[in-house]
Amino acid sequence: MTFTSDDLSQNQKERLAFLELKLYFSGELRRSDIEGRFGVKPAAASRDLALYREWAAQNIEYDQLARCYRPTRDFVPLFPFQPDRVLSWLSQGFGDGLELKLKTLVPYEGPGQLFRPDLTILSALTRALCAQQALTIDYLSLSSGFKTRDIVPVALADNGLRWHLRAYDREHQRFGDFVITRITRVESLPDAPAEHEGLLADEQWLRMVDMELVPHPGLRWPDAVAADYGMNDGVLRLKTRAALAGYVLRRWSVDASPDHSLNSASHHLWLSNPQTLYGVESAALAPGYPRAGATE
Repeated sequence: MTFTSDDLSQNQKERLAFLELKLYFSGELRRSDIEGRFGVKPAAASRDLALYREWAAQNIEYDQLARCYRPTRDFVPLFPFQPDRVLSWLSQGFGDGLELKLKTLVPYEGPGQLFRPDLTILSALTRALCAQQALTIDYLSLSSGFKTRDIVPVALADNGLRWHLRAYDREHQRFGDFVITRITRVESLPDAPAEHEGLLADEQWLRMVDMELVPHPGLRWPDAVAADYGMNDGVLRLKTRAALAGYVLRRWSVDASPDHSLNSASHHLWLSNPQTLYGVESAALAPGYPRAGATE
């Protein structure tokens, strides 16, 4: 039977899209997942599963031991998932990766996304995250070029412009960030991750950093910037993970120099407590911070 979403009601389309998304990106699906997500009865969830298996038998198989459905090695999505919507679903837990053609309330146009990860790679990474599996990957680095790495994924991270995989790098024996679009091959490794390779051992991820951002002292009209960011008493207080602090400061062009020496025309904000970055590895990415630059 040839699949066409035109044959489905909007409710059916949303349920089947969720079914496929959950299967593809988490690596497992149970009937109760459909029931819980949409509030339908078991019989309705069973019909959705039967319909999907009728349309895409090559995508889905039943794991008798775990009592759940899993994606096959030959999985090819039926639905045209958009990478940015999939990442939103993975990180925020709403929407089902489909682009709903709804009319906007007001005229709107955004800059669009230049970052577009390969969904085959992304799904392999997220399945490994869910299953806590070690991986071997082919990776293109700015500093060392093409290399094969053995890693243990622990989290996804959004730096505002693109997404990273936070992972333990077995070669360098430390946690690091891997740009998802630079990963060109993914394979599972048979050995289970060790305790020191897990998320709870990532000190930079677990450490929270309090940053105080103020209008740059070089601005003529600092109140305008205070209004931009809804500052209270002229200060914007942010709490973020140490592993992400440098990305946040770079994303918002925050002057992190101790003496606010960067040009206020391009850096409207200044980090007024730069001492908070002591011991923060990602601080090397922050504009003006007195450390050598870093590559990703």
